[in-house]
Amino acid sequence: MAPTDTPSLLSDTARVAAMKGNALAQLDFFRASLREDGGFDTLEVDGSPVPGQPQDLMTTARLIHSYAIAHIAGAPDCLRIVDAGMAALATDWPAGHRDAEHGGYLPIPRDGAPAPSTDKQAYGHVFVLLAAASAKSVGHPDADRLLAEAAAVIEARFWDEETGRLQDEFRRDWQVFSDYRGMNANMHGVEAFLAAYEATGDAVWLTRAGRILDFFTGRVAPEHDWRLPEHYRTDWSVDAGYEGNPMFRPAGTTPGHSLELGRLLLQYWDLTGRADAALPERARKLIETAAEGAWREAGGFAYTLDFDGTPLVTDRYWWPVTEGIGAFAALAKQGGQASDLDWYARLWQVSDALFIDAARGGWFPEVDEAGQPVARMFTGKPDIYHALQACLFPLAPGLSGYYRDLKGVLA
Repeated sequence: MAPTDTPSLLSDTARVAAMKGNALAQLDFFRASLREDGGFDTLEVDGSPVPGQPQDLMTTARLIHSYAIAHIAGAPDCLRIVDAGMAALATDWPAGHRDAEHGGYLPIPRDGAPAPSTDKQAYGHVFVLLAAASAKSVGHPDADRLLAEAAAVIEARFWDEETGRLQDEFRRDWQVFSDYRGMNANMHGVEAFLAAYEATGDAVWLTRAGRILDFFTGRVAPEHDWRLPEHYRTDWSVDAGYEGNPMFRPAGTTPGHSLELGRLLLQYWDLTGRADAALPERARKLIETAAEGAWREAGGFAYTLDFDGTPLVTDRYWWPVTEGIGAFAALAKQGGQASDLDWYARLWQVSDALFIDAARGGWFPEVDEAGQPVARMFTGKPDIYHALQACLFPLAPGLSGYYRDLKGVLA
């Protein structure tokens, strides 16, 4: 759609220059992920490999996506990472991710460490679709094959046409073992589906993204004061007492996901011709409720809140701040309010003060009460994906069309 850029978003030339420099520094840092054997390592804070860490499916897919959009933006030496990631997804497990026996994809064990779980989750598989869409946008020769393969797995195993949402998890052989349903995988499903639509023009992806968004932002959010529950049962009733993996399935609500989903709602609104005038206000309620409720006086966001807005996990992580940057940039682009630019500037100030590793590149993933980097939840610097998008997406003129509009923004 035609961009409606707010000039004020890019009027701070020093900030724009800092964003471009930070994006390039991140890309330099994470190039060290590439192993001599063509796989990827997780990196310590100093850029050295984390020994024995599996090559997660999410990590491979996010690296493909990140370096593909960076290539579009004009960054040098990006396609080696894209090529290595695509090869890992095409290679049969355990040397690569592809499960030739049962279909779908698995994490790759590394360096003699115990094999990681072989359960298959929608979360990782939708990132494969995102990677394939981004690889297609840079003309990778295997992108169409991966798109077709990932789409077939999602269609056959994870997509529930009756509800219009994704089922979460299965055993390696696709046996059902869980009645869990979650917002997180569905939110990233929206992200991947919108990317697949932009890369292919296939309207099925746009339709499916809209069905997911309608449920979470049109039905659930208004019923819960715009604080989105994360966890659900098979019948999609809210499971308020659920608590699982402390990173991916913590108890309560996760404000960072509302920030992310609000931005995706605006992307969907743009791609659908801006036909539904209610969607921007819906996105604003999600974004503002999350930001105002989770903000910490010392800067940054509490990771989780209870359903009444009481902070549960007050630790501050980098990724909700990066998603806040993208969310308020999107609000500003579509007309916005002065407060959107205020939030945008505030979040960059917090990033500079707490999270950006100016000396080595990349962002520290978490800080303690004194604002010092710690390693309570994360090992090293987990990935480039969130922080790179925070630098690049505000530089694109529109709310959608990133594969087109990011062209040359780092030049």
